[in-house]
Amino acid sequence: MSRFEAMETEGDTSEWMSRLETAPVGRLEMNSLVMDYLITEGYRDAAESFKKEAGVESKVDLDTMAERIKIREAINDGKVDEVTEMINDFDPELLDMKPMLYFHIQQQKLIEFIRENKMEEALTFAQRELAPQGEEHPEILPELERCMALFAFPDPESSPFGDLLKPSHKHLVAGELNAAILESQNEQTTTKLHSIMRILLWAQDQLTQNKVVYPRMEDISSGLINRDT
Repeated sequence: MSRFEAMETEGDTSEWMSRLETAPVGRLEMNSLVMDYLITEGYRDAAESFKKEAGVESKVDLDTMAERIKIREAINDGKVDEVTEMINDFDPELLDMKPMLYFHIQQQKLIEFIRENKMEEALTFAQRELAPQGEEHPEILPELERCMALFAFPDPESSPFGDLLKPSHKHLVAGELNAAILESQNEQTTTKLHSIMRILLWAQDQLTQNKVVYPRMEDISSGLINRDT
């Protein structure tokens, strides 16, 4: 009998849950994960407060996060031109090395034009700046086509492509920028918590493929576990 077959017996899920519930997870390890998340994602104020409250030392000088924070805030405020200027001041070669990132920044500028109902300016900008990028980098064409489709609707926010106008899209661009800056500084680009979640999903897929009965985490955000999987 294989080790997977041995685990496919009645009561196995109870044993799984017992081990999960008694697994030692120290407060120091948890606090370290939280601090790592705040630093990597660029939440300096929260990191400083957490450092004082939890007594967790940061491995990174929190003052070095200032530039990333300014860029993220500018993206979230729709100040795309300021973002481009700050990036070029920070690292003049960064956008040249990452054409997809540059496209996403320019795409966000187009979206801001559309959000402000400046349709003529938006069309001119798309033809002058984005169309040449599509010719040079065909991989961006699907995203460019989605963005251009907004022109076909009198109310773009209610269109099938309205997600481009939501704050969540700006957050995606801000996250991509944040990761690019971290990479240029030879820092980790993803949080340890994110890496742990990826390992969890991979492990669950492996167990499912091998038909192992185990308590599957159905909702990572809430920690909901299905004991009967």
